[in-house]
Amino acid sequence: MTLPQTAAGLKSMTGYAEARAVENGWSLRITIRSVNHRFLDLHIRVPEGFEPFEPRIRQHIRERIRRGHLDVTLYRELAGAAAVGVNREVAAAYLQAVNSLRQEFKIEAEPDLAALLRLPGVIGAAAALGESLSHLEPVLARCLGESLDRLEQMRAHEAGALRKEMSGRLTEICRYAAEIQPLAERARPAFAARLESRLRDLLGESPLDPARLAQEAAIAAERADVSEELTRLASHAQQFESLLAGASDAGKKLDFLLQEMQREANTLLSKTPGSDAAGLEITRLALEIKSEIEKLREQVQNIE
Repeated sequence: MTLPQTAAGLKSMTGYAEARAVENGWSLRITIRSVNHRFLDLHIRVPEGFEPFEPRIRQHIRERIRRGHLDVTLYRELAGAAAVGVNREVAAAYLQAVNSLRQEFKIEAEPDLAALLRLPGVIGAAAALGESLSHLEPVLARCLGESLDRLEQMRAHEAGALRKEMSGRLTEICRYAAEIQPLAERARPAFAARLESRLRDLLGESPLDPARLAQEAAIAAERADVSEELTRLASHAQQFESLLAGASDAGKKLDFLLQEMQREANTLLSKTPGSDAAGLEITRLALEIKSEIEKLREQVQNIE
């Protein structure tokens, strides 16, 4: 069972696909439903007699899909009326059991032929009753390959929509960060004035040492400087945008970058200088950045 490999690219973990193939009286149908999951979580259901194929199905899905919860179901159906066959040995065994019960319990009613035909194993594909299913491996591989191709096409389409929305939110984050930089520089003189006022309140009538005041102001200004956080935030945003451009298996990397961006936004808030107009505006912008990051995290959870 050999399946083709698909090109790398950003993919959603949400999708649905199915494929059908007919061979020697059999109609095989495979459906795949995929939703987000931290790892690859496979749930495979196959009809009786197809259990030997399950390990190979699982193997080939692992070669194509990296993350997601997948429900994979293989259906075996009759290809048409001409393909219907009756397993006479199984039917005879059922009839013998029915007649034995009729005699034992003195039941006069005749067996229901329609009900007999619905019993497991009585009707099947005429070309395959009593035969090995190994000859179906090529058609099963073809059916599985088609369903995986369609699933990946849908996952790629979903990722395209997510990419567009996430790119827009990333643009907003960068815009907010760009507005913070001049506000932070404008807030420094007011911050120094507040520091001097607090020192005078603490020292009372004692004279202030200009050198000591300058030293304390420099230390406090350095602690309140947000330029480093803004630089790192811009760097993380640039890396995020690069991954959105089409890297495969990007979900975990994107999630890590968002954690780092959230950390920088929290530091911005903790360093916000005071409650004047500039400080309040920096707080508002930092909160907007946090809000956009949270929305991005919700969307990234669905990226493979």
